Amino acid sequence: MSPRGRPRAFDREAALTKAMFVFWERGYEGASLAELTEAMGIRPPSLYAAFGDKESLFREAVEHYQSAYGHYTGRALREQPTAREAIEALLRDNARAYVEPGHPKGCMVVLAATNCTPANASVWKYLAASRDSVREQIRERLRRGVDEGDLAATVDTEALAALYTTVFYGLSMQARDGVTLDTLMTVVDLALEWWPKDSGGAVSEVDTAPSAPC
Repeated sequence: MSPRGRPRAFDREAALTKAMFVFWERGYEGASLAELTEAMGIRPPSLYAAFGDKESLFREAVEHYQSAYGHYTGRALREQPTAREAIEALLRDNARAYVEPGHPKGCMVVLAATNCTPANASVWKYLAASRDSVREQIRERLRRGVDEGDLAATVDTEALAALYTTVFYGLSMQARDGVTLDTLMTVVDLALEWWPKDSGGAVSEVDTAPSAPC
């Protein structure tokens, strides 16, 4: 035990986690320095000493989020045996994570800076690059599906990737708005109706309409 009167050692990771939750809930511009330092249990000089400026803290918080909560995407795309199973796991696993209790709803990378003032354009560009990285991972998994024969060679993988990326990010927004997990799963069910019907390659492009009735 520390001698009486000596301050406890600064727990940098715990402070970073608390900052992450503030950014996740409030967004980059909505999170004030006062809110951040209060949540982290430190004063502004300590924040600057430990993390640099607010943007540096935010970027580190995003990396912390991706490590702690953002692993579902990479795991689904890497571990599932077919492209369709990979996309389905990506959507379902993230939908469940978006509504878990104990943290803000939705995805921090999607929601923390969808709209920034010009002064904070670098933050928007940083998150946009992160989202584009996910889009590219989805594209690559679909191309791999073509190479491995579970998607037809003539499937428009760019269009298919754009579709499921849009659904993926839309689930995050819906979760933040309070949509239930059951409804999110129904959205996933309907989105998967757009998958090319013949995994053996007879269908050459994404269907122009879902098989479910409008």
